[in-house]
Amino acid sequence: MNPDLTMRFAKSFAAHADRVLIEEERRSWTYAEVDRAAGRLAHVLEQLGVAPGERLLVQTDKSVETLILYFACIRAGGIYLPLNVDYTESELAYFIQDAEPVLAVCGAQSRALFERLGNSRLRVETLESLFGRMTDVESAPVPRQPDDVAAIVYTSGTTGKPKGAMLTHRNLVSNGETLVELWRFTPTDRLIHALPIFHVHGLFVAVHCALFAGATMIFLPRFDAGSVIRHMAHASVLMGVPTFYTRLLGEPEFTRQAAQKMRLFISGSAPLSADTFRAFEARTGHRVLERYGMTETGMLTSNPCTGERRAGSVGLALPDVELRIAEAETGRVLPRGEVGIVEVKGPNIFKGYWRNPEKTKAEFRADGFFITGDMGVIEPDGYVSLVGRAKDLIISGGLNVYPAEVEALLDDRPEIAEAAVIGVPHPDFGEAVIAVVKSATADFDKEAIRTALRKDLAAFKVPKDILVVDALPRNAMGKVQKKLLRERFANLFAST
Repeated sequence: MNPDLTMRFAKSFAAHADRVLIEEERRSWTYAEVDRAAGRLAHVLEQLGVAPGERLLVQTDKSVETLILYFACIRAGGIYLPLNVDYTESELAYFIQDAEPVLAVCGAQSRALFERLGNSRLRVETLESLFGRMTDVESAPVPRQPDDVAAIVYTSGTTGKPKGAMLTHRNLVSNGETLVELWRFTPTDRLIHALPIFHVHGLFVAVHCALFAGATMIFLPRFDAGSVIRHMAHASVLMGVPTFYTRLLGEPEFTRQAAQKMRLFISGSAPLSADTFRAFEARTGHRVLERYGMTETGMLTSNPCTGERRAGSVGLALPDVELRIAEAETGRVLPRGEVGIVEVKGPNIFKGYWRNPEKTKAEFRADGFFITGDMGVIEPDGYVSLVGRAKDLIISGGLNVYPAEVEALLDDRPEIAEAAVIGVPHPDFGEAVIAVVKSATADFDKEAIRTALRKDLAAFKVPKDILVVDALPRNAMGKVQKKLLRERFANLFAST
């Protein structure tokens, strides 16, 4: 393995030059064509100040041009900083101040905003203006060291200001190579790419798996169930978030026959309910492969390609990842079967948080294990299950309630489409367990549901109330934003 991402890209571009890397509505791009465009654009970036170690901030819609910009940045030795297109003005101002990029690339409609938010150091361009500067001159790939930062990806910031996770060349190459082998990617694979590319899942997992393997990406601007189903006739892999799979199941034309040529369905970025897992298998004969990762770590665990793919489990630790469960306060390692904080170590673990050494130090144990903040358990046979974020743990009357346990039972009920379990302030119990659900039927009896839950849950785990909403708030990657729910229902028991 060459731990230099620049050289790893060059290896694939050379080895598969005549193969198609990207298929989109307008045209197809071979590996050689993408490489040539990236080389020419890298020359433009270098002229605009993107030197090794300098930051390139990108907030653009998903497109082949944006992907080529990523390759060009890495080729020039720069640090790529992708941003969600939905970020607000105040969020953008924070990122520009914190990251101090030399160049920002945005949509034409946002150029004036970026110029106003920037400073004398920051140059602002659009994709159109960048590509308009291209000539036939190509820049050679700039070699980098394994521990050089290749990308900074900001976390969601649910507990304060977003933090920039510094991902190195070694992090990205090692994780990509491991996943190609684990998920058995080959040049014959055709990946339906319907994810955004401002996030680890869509950019570093999906793109790198295809590129490293010499495979082809069917590059869709966004997820559309009908379009994805049509492409399955000439595809082999789909990577998605759980919402992809629930929406596919909602389409009558999504049948066993429609999925018969597919090799693999992969799910991540949010928990896949056991109910969806079983419904998907019943409909198609495929068992979705669920995996687990984080912005700071890339992928950490995966259900196997060959072997048991277990509903409700994120599978086994990757071959080069050490994973343990520890007591949150003391760091004491817990035996298998006990719930605690998931801690990990391996070549894929990030370098730290950008310009935040105090936070970086706080998130690592003395022996180098990263504290994920996820609560989990390792079963005797090594399969890992997550029970929620540590910050989502509910302590009601001094007793711990893990939301995932309650959510799994709610999700299994036919009258509930989806559920989120949270803790809210309560005068007697400290926190009260409540469920916020989207109803699947007009006939909804919350007291009947609570009565049924008592058959499977201890009384203190049964939600004290079940609240029906039109939809659960989610971020761009499909994760339920429980922080917003806790804020919304914080005063539910204020007058109790």
